[in-house]
Amino acid sequence: MSEQTILSEQTIFRNAKLTDGSLADLTVTDGRFSAIAPAGSAPPVNLANPAIIDPTIIDLSGQLVVPAFVEGHIHLDTSFYGDAWRPHIPCTNGFDVRERVAFQAQNLAAAAPMVERAKNQLDLCIGNGSLAMRSHVMVDGSVGLSHVETILAVRENYRDLIDIQLVAFPQSGILSSPGTAELLDEALKLGCGLIGGLDPASFDRDVKGHLDVMFALAQKHGAGVDIHLHDGDTLGLFQVEEIAARTKALGMQGHVAVSHAYGLGDIPADALKKAGAMLAAAGVAIMTNAPGNHAFPPVAALRQAGVTVFSGSDNIRDSWWPYGDGDMLNRANMIGYRSGFYEDHELAAAFDVVTQAGAKALGLEGYGIVVGASADFVVMRAQHVPEAVVAVPKHRMVYRRGKAVAKSGAMLAR
Repeated sequence: MSEQTILSEQTIFRNAKLTDGSLADLTVTDGRFSAIAPAGSAPPVNLANPAIIDPTIIDLSGQLVVPAFVEGHIHLDTSFYGDAWRPHIPCTNGFDVRERVAFQAQNLAAAAPMVERAKNQLDLCIGNGSLAMRSHVMVDGSVGLSHVETILAVRENYRDLIDIQLVAFPQSGILSSPGTAELLDEALKLGCGLIGGLDPASFDRDVKGHLDVMFALAQKHGAGVDIHLHDGDTLGLFQVEEIAARTKALGMQGHVAVSHAYGLGDIPADALKKAGAMLAAAGVAIMTNAPGNHAFPPVAALRQAGVTVFSGSDNIRDSWWPYGDGDMLNRANMIGYRSGFYEDHELAAAFDVVTQAGAKALGLEGYGIVVGASADFVVMRAQHVPEAVVAVPKHRMVYRRGKAVAKSGAMLAR
């Protein structure tokens, strides 16, 4: 073997149960799936190839193997997970976004360092099997670009463990927070890949002006769009329609998402059907975390219309609510439970929301248990996907590029 020969690492995962129920041997070479063959048909090791070093065999003994989960909506900068417990402060009159933002500022002023809290949250999510993530990061006049700069550094530190997309998120609005548009521009220059927004009608009270800034910045930087939209009923629907129209007019199909979109859960079935067709034609994805105290977008109806519906933990033990466990399989369980999904095909749809649909919404390349894809996967004790969604098995092995990174919810030594 010449000194110039590039040596490759190879691992064969034998007797893996795939989501179609078949048993297979999965060969991983240099972090990617290089072969998927019926169980027992893969060669023991590639000893004939001198470029393969230290071939390893791992027998999965019929355990279920699924693609790593996609955490499609989270806030790495504002969670208190791992920090001191902070009792939830209720709004004075129902749910009020402005008041919640004020509570958040108050709590963050006394919180542990952001780096520490972000790492706690990442370890939690990776430990449960999420290896791709989209995080919204606050940008406004009070914090400037400090949150973005901190989370960019954390992302770099975790680059070998998880792929992270960052959204420059105007938590205090755009038009109502002087200088925020310029800060968002700088955040995109620094490395955020998407521009965010927040309730154009109820927060900034100027739908056109808010969307003008968002989409102009997206066009300028070639960035995606992911906007928080809490407004309900017809006001929420109106803004969804405006976002879809902009997306289609600018040729941004597949690069725009609306997070929460509570209004889609308030409208009659005929209006929802029209909205679904409109969103599918515009290529606008919808993110829902199936919140406990709000109507949320009907997952089955939107999927039937051809809309990409994905999910995320959203807030984990922060100023908005005390819940969240960073487990996207448990999120699939919640979505199924709240949607009345009982049949196997419905449970499989809930699973799709946190895997394949999430990968599509985030525009991930090389995702899944397929030859050529990055070998990012989760191994668990379940007969099949429907049982996994219902049982949410906690004993899991998480593999990043073919190497174990977490076991039973805990990170392995780096």
